[in-house]
Amino acid sequence: MEGDPDGEETGSPSKSRRYSAQKKGKAKIESRIDLTEEETMQRKNPRNTWSWSPTVIEIETRLEEIMGRKKPIFTLSLSPIEVETDLALMKPKSVLKHSVTEINKSNSDDPDSNLEKEATQIDDVGEFIRKQRILRRFREERIRRGYEVAREHAHRLANPQDDKDFISNKPEKKVMLKEDDVELGGPFFEAMEMIKKRNSSGFKWVPVKDKVFNALKCQVPSLLDLSLNVLAKNAEAIVSLEHVPDSLRHRISQIICDDRKMNAHFLKLLVSGFPTQICLNDGSQLEIEDFKKFFGACNAKYLTVLQLDRCGRSLTDDVLCDTLARSTHSLPSLATISLAGAYRLTDNGLSILATSAPALQSVNVGGCSLLTSAGITALVSCLESTLRELYTDHCERVDAMVMLPALKELKYLEVLSVAGIDTVSDDFVIEIVKAHGTKLKELVLANCVCRQLTDRALKFVGQKCSRLSALDISYLDNLTDSTMKYLANGCRSAHSLKLCHNTFSDEAIAAFLEVSGDSLTELSLNNVRGVGLNTALSLAKCSRNLLILDLSWCRRLTDDALGFIVHNCLSLRLLKLFGCTQITDVFLNGHSNLEVQIIGLKLTPVLKHLSVLERQQAPLRYAINFL
Repeated sequence: MEGDPDGEETGSPSKSRRYSAQKKGKAKIESRIDLTEEETMQRKNPRNTWSWSPTVIEIETRLEEIMGRKKPIFTLSLSPIEVETDLALMKPKSVLKHSVTEINKSNSDDPDSNLEKEATQIDDVGEFIRKQRILRRFREERIRRGYEVAREHAHRLANPQDDKDFISNKPEKKVMLKEDDVELGGPFFEAMEMIKKRNSSGFKWVPVKDKVFNALKCQVPSLLDLSLNVLAKNAEAIVSLEHVPDSLRHRISQIICDDRKMNAHFLKLLVSGFPTQICLNDGSQLEIEDFKKFFGACNAKYLTVLQLDRCGRSLTDDVLCDTLARSTHSLPSLATISLAGAYRLTDNGLSILATSAPALQSVNVGGCSLLTSAGITALVSCLESTLRELYTDHCERVDAMVMLPALKELKYLEVLSVAGIDTVSDDFVIEIVKAHGTKLKELVLANCVCRQLTDRALKFVGQKCSRLSALDISYLDNLTDSTMKYLANGCRSAHSLKLCHNTFSDEAIAAFLEVSGDSLTELSLNNVRGVGLNTALSLAKCSRNLLILDLSWCRRLTDDALGFIVHNCLSLRLLKLFGCTQITDVFLNGHSNLEVQIIGLKLTPVLKHLSVLERQQAPLRYAINFL
């Protein structure tokens, strides 16, 4: 402040100011406000002229307007809650007290800076009026936004057909495929260009209206199915399963386990004689005494397949050592074993089992919650030259990076399933692909919730895994359309692909099907909300060998789109439509595929339809050719 402090200075046409400095170094500020024409209009109609941020209201108080300065002295930042609290206590012509949150350090050398720092009290009626406008506007905006959110969600939930509009207005979290990221001239790029230029006017589906034709859709069970169901219901009367083929034994055992009627009598039938395969997909009804009694007397010399899923209550380390793994090489012919759900099995029991079965080629320990990385490493170390398939799904204590060195030493690894292991990352997948990419036939990476798995890992999968037959990348939040490009250009021989609950776009999935859809026999797009007309057209055109298709929760698909798919995919035998409430009887009664089974609509019995097409397979699916 240069010049006479008692003099008057007119810095604004609407305001005049008078300053006086006291001897003690304190500043006294007196303001007289004359409202301009613009401020008068704001007071009459503040809604049309006021703009603000709904989250944080920043009130900048600049003392240069009062003291003739050019630089701001401090800035006041108030949240909506603070504004509401402060304004509730404010009265006209009261002293406004605020905490200074940011002081301009550039004026620290000013001889009058002490006076400016102490100017924390402002007596200004206009400031009070402005803050009350802020509070009123804040409350109105909060109520309006609440009504908008409620109206938007209510409209979507009341009418599922409008789910497309809801998704299109929803902000995208994923970075879609960029043009620069597409290899020019590649098959995926050509397919994307073709889809962009595609004319969907040729799409037409006419529902069948012949009632006699519709009556033929009733599926007639085969004589074999009827016979097996009768045997399963009367399992207590079966005396022996000798000379019964293993495939029929598996079918009967599965029906009994599904009905939760597995007991000691049928277990005795399975283990009696010289069994080669014993398959129980649900042994939760068995007691420890029955397990010890029958498996202790079992002659396992010729046993090649042993499946004891969900036998966790009766399968402990002590029981395993007393029955099947009694000594070293006690299971000389055992090639595949599945102990999924053995929640009482520890690393010690798994190590003993590995020494008892030196010819193991497939091991499934999914859901064994007590196993750690040390147990898996010991198992793999004992089976370096034989192990081909390893399933460690949902083993919570297993660290993927700890068991990585042992996995890299395997010579013939073809199947790896690490679903649900949080420590699976890009580095883990890349190292596995570098070591076994040319031999891998199945890779399961679903439910890896560590959020460290991105397109970078799938790029290596597409480049190195040319022989990949099955891939499961469900529930991976960080994947984008680039993943579909890498898979389309590299994995063209895949038979099974699961993309559940991902954010791939309709065009990317359609382009993948145009390039690699001909080899698919199973495709799962469950809860992929981007699926629409482009995917339907590509499915009908390029997926003629498809047997199983899951389109659950794909609410953008209409009756016409599904009818077009079913009409053209003549090999289709199972179609899942859970959550597709937009589908009507026009499709259900009008499609022309006599063989397809549709489940998920109108409370259709699930297990009845899944018993044939999706019966539980033995763990050894690829290495069985080497026995």
